[in-house]
Amino acid sequence: MVKGTVQIHQTNGKKYEVDADITQPGETFKMQVYSLTSVAPDRQKILVKGGQLKDDTDMSKLGLKENQMLMMIGTVGELPKMPVTQAKFVEDMTENEVARALAIPAGLENLGNTCYANASLQCLKAVPHLKEALDEFRAGGVAGTSDPRRNLATSLRGLFDQLSESSEGVPPMVFLSVLRQIFPKFGEMDPQSGGYRQQDAEEFWSELLTALDRVLKKDENEPSVVEKYMSGTMVTTWKTDEAPEEPEVVQQEPFRKLDCRIDKTANYLSQGIQKGLEQVVEKNSASLGRNAEYKVVSRIARLPEYLTVAYSRFFWKASESVDAKIVKSVRFPLELDVSEFCTPELQKKMQPAKQYLREIEDKIALERKMSKRAKLDEERGSEKGKKPEEMDVDVEAKKEEEAVEAAAKTVAESHFELDPELKADVGCNPSGIYELVGVVTHIGRSANSGHYMAWVRKEKGVGGPDPAAAPATAGGKAPDTQHWWYKFDDDNVSMVTDDEILKLCGGGDWHTAYVTLYRAKKLD
Repeated sequence: MVKGTVQIHQTNGKKYEVDADITQPGETFKMQVYSLTSVAPDRQKILVKGGQLKDDTDMSKLGLKENQMLMMIGTVGELPKMPVTQAKFVEDMTENEVARALAIPAGLENLGNTCYANASLQCLKAVPHLKEALDEFRAGGVAGTSDPRRNLATSLRGLFDQLSESSEGVPPMVFLSVLRQIFPKFGEMDPQSGGYRQQDAEEFWSELLTALDRVLKKDENEPSVVEKYMSGTMVTTWKTDEAPEEPEVVQQEPFRKLDCRIDKTANYLSQGIQKGLEQVVEKNSASLGRNAEYKVVSRIARLPEYLTVAYSRFFWKASESVDAKIVKSVRFPLELDVSEFCTPELQKKMQPAKQYLREIEDKIALERKMSKRAKLDEERGSEKGKKPEEMDVDVEAKKEEEAVEAAAKTVAESHFELDPELKADVGCNPSGIYELVGVVTHIGRSANSGHYMAWVRKEKGVGGPDPAAAPATAGGKAPDTQHWWYKFDDDNVSMVTDDEILKLCGGGDWHTAYVTLYRAKKLD
C-alpha cells in the first residue's frame, strides 16, 4: 500500500488509528503519532519488524499491512512553563536589546576624528591569527621592554580583549596614546577645530602592520604573523623597448597589499589591480646614458592567506590644496580570483586546488538554485491548494536535480594532491581564490575630512545567531542573503546583508570602499 491505516497501541492501553504514507520517512509518521498522542517524536519508541522506527527509516521497506498493530512506548513530556521574563519581539526592542539578543560585538568610541583607526581595527580583528599572536605575545612577558612598538602591541592586545568581553562601546584611549607616541602624525591637531585631525585609514593600516611585524615574533629567525599570513611575494620585471639589447631587470620583494589604480577605464576591482601591476615609468638607462620609458610588470609569486587591497581613491588637488577623492564606481566581488596576476609557476601549482574549489562551488550553486525552485513550487502549490507532490512534474526541476547529483558525484570522486611547496607554506593561499571578510569605507570628498566605517563578515556559528529578520525589516520576511555583516559605525553596531556590501563600490556620496580584506577560501 502507498497509503493505509495502521493501529498504534500505546503502553497505557490506548489505541489510535494512523493513516500511514509509506512514501514518507519515519520522521513524518512520528509527527502523525505526535498529533494524536501528544508524545513528542524524540520521546517515541515505535517497535516495528526488525527493531525500532528511526527518523530516516524507509517506510516502504517495512511491509506494513492494512490495520497492522504497532507498539509505541513513550509518555507525554512535562508541559512548558510560562517564561519568567516575557518574550519581546525584535520590533519592540531598543538597539541595545537587539545587539545583546544577537550577540552583536562591541564597537569603538570615537575620541575625536579617530574613526580611521576604529574602522581599521575592527577589520583587522577579523584575522584570528593576529589575535592569537597578540595573546602569545602577552604570555611571552616581553611587554615591559623599552621598544615602544612592544607597548603598541600590548595596548592592542588589551583593546581586543576589551572588545571581546564588552557589549558596549569601548574607548581606545590607551592604544591611541601609545600610537601617537610612536607615530606623531596621528597626533596632529587641527588649528581650526582645536581637535585632532582626520587621518588616512589605509596609512594607519600599513603603519600598524609594519610595527606589529617587527615585534610579533617568537624568534628572530621565524617569520612574524604579519609576514606569514598577511604578506606575499612580488616578482617585478623592468624592460625598455628603447634599448632591446639591455637585459631586463628582475626584482623580488615582499608586499602587504595590492593597489587598485582607479582611472576612467577601471570599472571593476580586477581591472584596477591589473593597472597597479602593469605600468610604464621613466628612469635612467645605463646603456643609453639617459632617461627612457620602462615597462614594469609585476606578478605574484606567493599569496598570503589574508589579502589586503587598497583603492587609490585620493589625489592631490593643487588648486584647492587638498587630497581630493575619486568617487568613481569600482565594483568588487564577494569572491575574488587573483590567479591571473600570479607567476606562471604559481598558477600551475595552484591549479588542482582551484579546480577542486570550483567543483564544490558549482555543486553549492546548483543546490541553492534547486532549493529556490522548490520553494517557488511550494508557494505555487499553496496558491492552488495543492501539495508539492501533486504539482505537475517540472522538466527544468528534474534537470536541475540531475545536475546536482552529477556535481556531487564529481566532487566525491575528486582527488587532488596539493603541491608540496604550497602544503609546507603555512599561511599561504594554495588556490588563488579569496572571499571578502572586511571592508573599510570612507564617506566625504577629501582625505582630510569625512568619516570611516568598517563592515565585517559574520561567520556562521560564531557569535550570536543569524537574525531571522534584520531590525530594519522586523516583522517582515527574512532577507535573502548568504552572509550577514556587522556594520561598525564607531560604537554604533548593526547588521546588514550581502546586497548592502556590494553597494559600497562608489559612484556617489554614499560610503565607498577604501580598503578591502580578503581571506583564502578553505579547501575542506
